[in-house]
Amino acid sequence: MALSASDRSALIRATTAGNSELAVPLTDEICKYLVAVLVRDLQLQSVLPEIPTDVPELFSVEAIQDSPAVVPGVFLNLMDRLVQHDRNTITYFICLAALHSRRLKFNRILQCQPIPTIEQVGPRGLVQFGTLPSPTLAALLFWRKWLYDIDNRAAQETGYVFEPVIASSLGGLSVGASRSPVRRRNDTTKGRQVDCVVDCPTRGKLAYEFKMRVTIAASGQGRWAEELEFPLDAVASGYRPILIVFDRTTNDKLTGLVDAFCSGNQGEAHVGPAAWAHLDQMAGPTMATFLEKYVRVPIQVLLEEAPKEASLPQITFKMTDDLFTVRVEGIEGVWEVIRTPRAEGASSGD
Repeated sequence: MALSASDRSALIRATTAGNSELAVPLTDEICKYLVAVLVRDLQLQSVLPEIPTDVPELFSVEAIQDSPAVVPGVFLNLMDRLVQHDRNTITYFICLAALHSRRLKFNRILQCQPIPTIEQVGPRGLVQFGTLPSPTLAALLFWRKWLYDIDNRAAQETGYVFEPVIASSLGGLSVGASRSPVRRRNDTTKGRQVDCVVDCPTRGKLAYEFKMRVTIAASGQGRWAEELEFPLDAVASGYRPILIVFDRTTNDKLTGLVDAFCSGNQGEAHVGPAAWAHLDQMAGPTMATFLEKYVRVPIQVLLEEAPKEASLPQITFKMTDDLFTVRVEGIEGVWEVIRTPRAEGASSGD
C-alpha cells in the first residue's frame, strides 16, 4: 500500500466537514469526482484508465451540485494507486478538497444567509434619513447589509483556504503564533504567525509572507512596524524571510517592505510575475499545475474582466422567499441561487 497511516489521516481531515453548521462534508462520491478532476488535470489516465475524463470542471455550476459525476471505484483505493505513481498527488488532492469544500460552503452561505433585522440596520439610516424617501432608504439599508454580510463571508472563506493551499503547494505549512518556530526577538516566549514555513533540503529553512497587494494606505503605526519586524524575527530564528506580493503596483510602502526583507541579502522579495515564477519553481511541476489552474488564472481573468470605466455596469438584485437572482447589464442570462434561509436573527457568521 502506498498510502501510509498519516496519509490516510490527512485525507480524512481534508474530507471531513468543519465545526460550522454550514460546512459540507466531502462524501465518497464527491471525493471520487475530485480524483477524476485530478486525473484529468495531471493527464494520469494511464494510471486510472477506468476514471471518466468528461466530469465537470471544478470552477463550474455543475461542480457544486450534490452529484457532479458518477465515478467508479473506492476512493482510498484510487488514491493509493495515484500515490504509488506520484506522491505529490496526495497534496494535489488535499488542495483540491480544501478549495472545493470552501466553495460548497459558500454556496450554502448564499442559500442560508438571513435577511438582516431592523435592529441591525435601523441606526445606520441616520446619516441618510430625510435625503430620500423612507421606503427607499429602508430597502437600501437591508440590501446593503445583506450584501456586506455576503462579501464579508466570501473574504473569510477565501482567507481560510488561500494561504494554506499555497503553503501546501510549497511543501510547507501555515502556522499560528502559538506554534510558530519564528519567535519575537524582544520576547522569545512569543511566536509570530507565519503564512508558510518550509524546511527545504536545498535552500534551508524558509519563512514566507504572502500578500495580495501592499497599498499606500498606512495602517496603524504599530501594525506597520510589525510588518517591518517580521524579516528580522525570521532571521533571528534561523529562517530566511521571503516576501511574496502578487500585485506589482509600486508605491513607497511596497518599496519599504521589499527593502526590509532584502536588507543585508538575508531575505528575498518576489513581486508580480516574479512571485508566480518563484512559487512555480518551489512547488515543482505537479503543484505548479494546481497553482496555475486554480489560483493564478482565476485571479488574472477577474483582473482582466474588471470594469475599465469609472462607472460600474447596471446590476439588478431580486430576493424572494426561495430565490436570489442577479442580472448584470450587457451579460446574457441571470445568476440564481435557491434560498433556504435560516430563522430571522440567526447568526450571520460561524
